[in-house]
Amino acid sequence: MSKDRPLIIIGAGGHAAVLAEIIKLRNLPVVGVVALNEQEIKGYPEYPYLGKDEEIDEYDPATIQLVNAVGAVSVEKNAIREQLFHQFTQKGYHFATLIHPSAVVASTATFKEGAQIMAGAIIQPNVVIGHNTIINTGASIDHDCEIGDNVHIAPRATLSGNIKVGNKTHIGVGATLIQGITVGDEAMICAGAIVIRPIASQRKVLGSYKRLAQGNDKNEEI
Repeated sequence: MSKDRPLIIIGAGGHAAVLAEIIKLRNLPVVGVVALNEQEIKGYPEYPYLGKDEEIDEYDPATIQLVNAVGAVSVEKNAIREQLFHQFTQKGYHFATLIHPSAVVASTATFKEGAQIMAGAIIQPNVVIGHNTIINTGASIDHDCEIGDNVHIAPRATLSGNIKVGNKTHIGVGATLIQGITVGDEAMICAGAIVIRPIASQRKVLGSYKRLAQGNDKNEEI
């Protein structure tokens, strides 16, 4: 991240407030916030309201960076978040990678554009975090994991070493994944699940050790 380029924050919900805290702690310059309306940014009024998303087009991509502050707590929200990222990168804009000062980050970890690492997260050696991916509060990613693009690793989730997580996957609060497994694209690992074998793309894992009734081939307990 280029620290000399000021930031424009896109969005004004709870996730935006968490990112605003990182920005303050890092003492990063902010141009302002774009959101649907000015009332949405009352949680951090020190940043001026610039208008809606289209106001970003008034700024030269070489002079600013963007912060994707749309959360990823649902399929719909994640789709909006992904759409914003692609919409503005195609126009030549770049998204800041934000890392909370309290995160423990190995020197050999790699963060692709727009990655966001929250307070208390642990990122061990040789981990790769994909574009526009959120590693949320207190999540632990052990050595040699590869996390795809547009992924959300929720608070207190634990990934052991050598795990691969596909694009657009959600790993819920407190979920645990044992070492060496692969999780496909667009999978949903629900809160508290314990994952002990590979998960195919677009599967939903609920957390116990028996398969659900036949006829629902995209949802399974594991």
